[in-house]
Amino acid sequence: MPSHARLAAFFAPLALQSASQGLTYPLVAMVASRGEGGTLNLAGLAQSNSILFMLGTLGFGLVATGMVFGKTREGFARFRTVAMRLGAAVVLIQALLCLPPLARLLLEHLIGLPASIARPAHTTLLASVPLQFLFFLRIPYQVSMYNGLASGRASLATLARIVITVLLAPVFCALGAVGPVWAVVCLSLPVAAEVAASALLAAPFMAALPPAENTPPRKMELFWFNLPLSVGGYLLSLVGILLGAFIARADAPERMLPAYYLALGLATPVAFGATRLQEVVLSFHPPGSKEHRTIVFALMAGAILGMLPLIFILPGPAEFYYVRLQNLAPADLPIVRLTALGLVAFPITVALRAQGEGLAGVARKPMTVIAGQAAFLATVLISSAVALAMGTPGNWIGPLGLCLGNLVSTAMVRLQLNRFRRQERPVPGTATTCGQSR
Repeated sequence: MPSHARLAAFFAPLALQSASQGLTYPLVAMVASRGEGGTLNLAGLAQSNSILFMLGTLGFGLVATGMVFGKTREGFARFRTVAMRLGAAVVLIQALLCLPPLARLLLEHLIGLPASIARPAHTTLLASVPLQFLFFLRIPYQVSMYNGLASGRASLATLARIVITVLLAPVFCALGAVGPVWAVVCLSLPVAAEVAASALLAAPFMAALPPAENTPPRKMELFWFNLPLSVGGYLLSLVGILLGAFIARADAPERMLPAYYLALGLATPVAFGATRLQEVVLSFHPPGSKEHRTIVFALMAGAILGMLPLIFILPGPAEFYYVRLQNLAPADLPIVRLTALGLVAFPITVALRAQGEGLAGVARKPMTVIAGQAAFLATVLISSAVALAMGTPGNWIGPLGLCLGNLVSTAMVRLQLNRFRRQERPVPGTATTCGQSR
């Protein structure tokens, strides 16, 4: 098993890549919040992004699928075909949901958003249809670099994306190109550049793929391996929409929803980084070995990531970021600070869940991941309903549901894996083999 230093060297670029991807959303949020409607635009953009991610989770398991089956020339070609077909299907579904009757049903009736937030949510969901396909287009390039253990190289394209976003967002604001649609444009242009850069960086790895020695996997085999992981991802992304629905039904939703999404906008990038523990386990964890080193590493990485957003609740950084950049009313700053404190444990619990899901991938037990993420969804529903009934402020409902849901999901995955290990244990032949695990 590699040392913690080796794990950190592989994990850090991946975490930076995911965190950078996540940071682009709060950056473009200031473009949205400077338009007519202020932070209500930001809440609408955040809600449409939740739907975007929920739909995109049909490809949630594609990275793991590519890392397992895409290590040969033929396997990678079939994996890439599956990824593109799934992307086209998701784009079609998103476009259909943007039809006015379906959009009203989803945003105003099912989620329960006020009209002032539902309008920018509908607009940004429609504008982000091309963005959805760009995300799918990027996946095969990233997978080829992960399989080549070139996580640092894979992060270069994402770093270019965030640099472009950092440069574009102030330019959009200075030119008056503000509001929900321009926010999506500001988000999409750097992603297009990231895809192009990823294609160039991945080209040597795709060219060096060896031919398959055995019959390559069928496309349907790849699809069915991806599907359980993706269904689990769907359950996770559905949580974001459900939490928004619960917060919208608590007191003062037009204050609590923007405050919650602003704090979550900084907690989500580091939580995205924590999810890359799955790739660490898939790359370094030998099948059947003990998991102590990777779980300790997950705890340490999650704790460090969880503390980073607290910098922005300190006097000075809080006023600069939330009030000046994100156009938050100063009276609502205490709400954001409390929400940020509640989200400290979020990346830690995500890291533990990702490590467990990585073990399930090593064991090729994707249904175990679904069981854990179904438990996540059920926990969020129950805890949020109870919190709402008890009169809990809306900005606390989200942190409570997210942290409890991740912990229960982690416990479920580990229980399922332990059950599989017991079932797969060889029949004892002699005293020396008794009790050994595979």
